[in-house]
Amino acid sequence: MGFPLELALRYMRSKKRAFVSVGTMFAVLGVALGVGALATVISVTGGFRAQFREKVLGVNAHVLILKYSSDFREYRKLMEQMKSVPGVIGIAPFVISPMMITHGDRTATGVLLKGIDPSRVKDVLDLPRHIVQGNMEGLRLLGAKPPERRRQGLLDDFDSSRDSDVLEPLEPSLPGISPAASGTAAATAPAKHDGKLPDGASNAPDDGDAAPLDHKSVLKDIGKIVHDEALRDSDDVHSHSSPYIARDGAAAKDLDDESAPKPGDPVGSIVPQGGYKSALPDDDVLPADIDPDPCRDAESIKRLPGIIIGVTLEKNLNVQLNDCIQVTSPTIGFTYTRGAMRAPVAKQFRVSGVFDAGFDQYDSKLVYTDLYQAQPFYDTGDSVTGIEMKVNDIEKARDIARDIDTRLQNGIYHTMDWEELNHGLFTALRIQQLLMSLVLALIIVVAAFTVIATLIMVVLDKKKEIAVLKAMGASNSALLRAFLYQGAIIGVIGTVIGLGLGLGMCKGLLVHALPLDPKVYFISHLPVQVRLSDFVEVGIFAILVCLAATVWPALHAARLRPAEAFREQQ
Repeated sequence: MGFPLELALRYMRSKKRAFVSVGTMFAVLGVALGVGALATVISVTGGFRAQFREKVLGVNAHVLILKYSSDFREYRKLMEQMKSVPGVIGIAPFVISPMMITHGDRTATGVLLKGIDPSRVKDVLDLPRHIVQGNMEGLRLLGAKPPERRRQGLLDDFDSSRDSDVLEPLEPSLPGISPAASGTAAATAPAKHDGKLPDGASNAPDDGDAAPLDHKSVLKDIGKIVHDEALRDSDDVHSHSSPYIARDGAAAKDLDDESAPKPGDPVGSIVPQGGYKSALPDDDVLPADIDPDPCRDAESIKRLPGIIIGVTLEKNLNVQLNDCIQVTSPTIGFTYTRGAMRAPVAKQFRVSGVFDAGFDQYDSKLVYTDLYQAQPFYDTGDSVTGIEMKVNDIEKARDIARDIDTRLQNGIYHTMDWEELNHGLFTALRIQQLLMSLVLALIIVVAAFTVIATLIMVVLDKKKEIAVLKAMGASNSALLRAFLYQGAIIGVIGTVIGLGLGLGMCKGLLVHALPLDPKVYFISHLPVQVRLSDFVEVGIFAILVCLAATVWPALHAARLRPAEAFREQQ
């Protein structure tokens, strides 16, 4: 054992002055408490981050490929291309959209319906491991296939309706006139009258070469025919005559131009059948053969497609396994969506499984069903929201996502890794861990000031002995190392005790898990993750702080002059 180390140990166990030993003991205790608190907090905050990452990756894939378009029908070809990407071990398509779920008189809104491929979901998600009731066997019905796209878009619907209007123009239906007649045919159609045709009208068949008649003259002729018929059928001409009737003689001249009928005006009475005092029936119930109820009995429910819900949603809706629930797209009326008009879609499902992800945000707001059952909610045919992939190393997920972007080289597609998908959550966790670690590291800094005070007291108490040692030939570097060793010994002993306290505290939290409110913290108990690297980093930090604290007292002792020390003792 060298002289500096022996001197440091002698000063630490000195019994001449009690306050020196007590000061050393409190310095060691301060370092131990700071190290234990810092190690425990880092383990707890690291446990939060690990738990959230586990929960997120349990129901989400590592890398996603999305498209800047709602039409993603080429996903099968893209999946084949992604099989050659290094690091990718699983690929599957998915569809996800917000829905409303109803069971009895209970409703859950803002629920995300995720359509998955049951044969591929095991390759990208840990969903089968989280299922606590039921299974995934009834998720896809026998003979299920992708839905067909019924319309191409709003413009196609508009063009088809416009063409039909051109090919089959509609004319108002009038008494005595055939509903199929139009144009000049309406003017020449036979009706119940005295056998005379109006002036200017011809009963010759139209061969297609005759010049078209003027609309005003045609309407005038039709009005005369209807007027004569109405006079013969009823005495009350004004209450039964059509708005297209043109009065002849002086009565026609009294009509204003604004009140004159125009082509295309509606025909008929605005008075409802039964008068204005009529009422709708109390209950409008359709027969079972017209509007069958898929949830009427157990046999009908067995034929429904399966759906997997979370444990929290199960409690909120008060459902059980094999119960019937209704999923509705939250759209009221007709809206323009993805280039076409669509109405709310409601479908019935059978609860075939219940999963427990341990993350209340997922257990209450996420449900799974077959991909082919989720696609019809948006009338886009065999289209998906994106492609999800699983990689062999989650820490390299971002690098693999950038590699996929380089391979695609297309502005239509973009990728997202698991951390980018939950950027806000993991950024908040990282900031929380950093700030709490900095705050608790101040305990070690405070303990370092205790070390400084202790060493200064040792230097002041041992000033005469230090002067004698220097007079006998002790070098400044030897005295400097002696006090540095003393600070290092205090730091090492305090660090070892502190790490032991931290490890014991973490083990106790693992055995007796503190319960947490899932609605606030999203998890049910306090997580703890004990990592050797975290404990080593805390220990190194504590020892370095203690060494830095001994520098000034050690320099003061090494620069002490023997003559000044003896002069002060006199």
